[in-house]
Amino acid sequence: MPLVVIFLIALWLACMYFGFLYVFPVVCALTVAGATLVGAGHYYLRAGRVLLPATAGGISPALPATAGERRDPVFRHYLFGQAGLDWWRIAAFTVPALWGTVRTVIGTLTRWLMSNVQGFFLLPVWLAAIVGTGVALIPLAAAATAVVGAYALVCGAGLLLWAASALLVRGVEGVFMLARRILQTCPHPQCYARFALPEYACPTCGERHRHLVPNLDGAFRHVCRCGTRLPTAIVLGRFRLQSYCPECDRALPHRIGRARIEPLPFVGGPDAGKTTFMVLAVNALNGVVKEARGRAGFVVRGDEVAFSRLRRELRLGKVSKTTTQAPSATMVDITLPGAKPRSGNRILYLFDPSGEGFTGAAQVEAMSYLTHGEAMLIVVDPFALPEVQRSLSDAERKTLKDAGVVLSPEDPSDTFQRVRNELAARADGGRQKRVAVVVTKADLLRRTAVGRDAAELPGWFDGVGLGNMVRELARTAAEVRYLASGLPADTAAIGRLVAWLTGLPVPERLATVNGAAPRAADAGLPGTADADPAAMEPADADPSGEGELTMTDLRRPWSPGRRASGLAPLSYRLFRWSLFAASLFLCAATLTLLVMRVWALLSQVTIY
Repeated sequence: MPLVVIFLIALWLACMYFGFLYVFPVVCALTVAGATLVGAGHYYLRAGRVLLPATAGGISPALPATAGERRDPVFRHYLFGQAGLDWWRIAAFTVPALWGTVRTVIGTLTRWLMSNVQGFFLLPVWLAAIVGTGVALIPLAAAATAVVGAYALVCGAGLLLWAASALLVRGVEGVFMLARRILQTCPHPQCYARFALPEYACPTCGERHRHLVPNLDGAFRHVCRCGTRLPTAIVLGRFRLQSYCPECDRALPHRIGRARIEPLPFVGGPDAGKTTFMVLAVNALNGVVKEARGRAGFVVRGDEVAFSRLRRELRLGKVSKTTTQAPSATMVDITLPGAKPRSGNRILYLFDPSGEGFTGAAQVEAMSYLTHGEAMLIVVDPFALPEVQRSLSDAERKTLKDAGVVLSPEDPSDTFQRVRNELAARADGGRQKRVAVVVTKADLLRRTAVGRDAAELPGWFDGVGLGNMVRELARTAAEVRYLASGLPADTAAIGRLVAWLTGLPVPERLATVNGAAPRAADAGLPGTADADPAAMEPADADPSGEGELTMTDLRRPWSPGRRASGLAPLSYRLFRWSLFAASLFLCAATLTLLVMRVWALLSQVTIY
């Protein structure tokens, strides 16, 4: 019996000796390699399921903003939300799975190797597996560091690219807006708001986007929840989307932000002839733009219909009276070829309120659009001037009555003063760059004794009580031009005046307008009830209506680029694939370098 015990002890010692000397290093090394490969396999299996699919669903779904979130209905830029979610989900899947695998393997080896008597002899193998599993934490930590480094590298490069792109786009747009002096305002009544950024509607689903600029949702494009890619700047084509006022939620003109909005209020008392002159001005401006080979058109169909009616009324000799004190702007979009970009594009807002709207300070204050622009057109009814009314003889009064002229009790100087008081509240004191003063009914005025010198503007105003207005305009306006307007209509003179007033760079041969209109070529306004309708028609009017201004869209509407149904946004896919590829490359490189280093150390020990 003792011999058997001695034999077993000797056998056990021999097994321990050879086991720890030869078997332990091999099994331990194999365990380290196997555990490292299993750990890396666990990670890349889960990472592949998260990062490689092109779909928006899966175990880490790409979700846009929901209706409850206080931001645009878009997918946030991958780096500012989804990247963290993907990393967390990969880690949440990998760590428990790897720990469960380790526990299962160790438990299985323990049952197989150490459950019976053979455990005394297989102790080196079991310990080698345990130690190898523990030592495998070193290469796994190195691999994890490589993966973190890959994430840091890709995300850091992406952040730098995003920041540079966002700053570049914002800078270019800022210079663009400043150079073109872009003004953005609302044309609608009870609003007239001035704003820096409109709302934009997705052309596919109609969702509104209030912050369509380079931000955390993207530098060049935002991806709507429907998958449509939307440009984030005017220079990238944002003006090709349908825009809405952020204050009143009503539609804005096409090309807003691309072309400067030029508000042009028509200021004048009751029955001054503002509407009639606006019709003539639009027709004349259309002729000037066509002669310059440009393009012009109404922005909305309603303006085209309204002006067609007003043109018909003008040909019949009487334009219906405006009754709206808070008008919606008549919008005309204009572009001129070969002109400087700063001045060759305009969206005109023509405001024609009823004359009664200028008879009280409260009504004038409600016209907040007066404070937005840098140009103004003052329409003066000479027969509303008290001095002119007092100088009229009975015969002249009868002639005017027969012509349908009503002597207005509203003094044009009072109208001007109310408007001036409203403009004075501006930061610049209400200074205007360009002001045009138009005296209407000049053909009738010249039939009176007081109006024989009415064409000598602005000198004539001193004798009829408007001298203070002339002096105030000379002080507060950079340039003022005057025009006496009667029958027949001189569309060339009116067109040149309006083109100058709105800052359009018409050709030099059209650009000069004298301080006072020539007597023989005065612009025409209906002023007599028995006037010949043909004489009231603009000289270049097309009886068929073919040359009239119509609704035109001068932009090219945005062609939405959509992702296929169920796909994640392109930027998500590119970043995910880049993360997977970079982590795989750096992890493999790190483990290769580690193996080479260990091999070199072992070679030195063996040689030694």
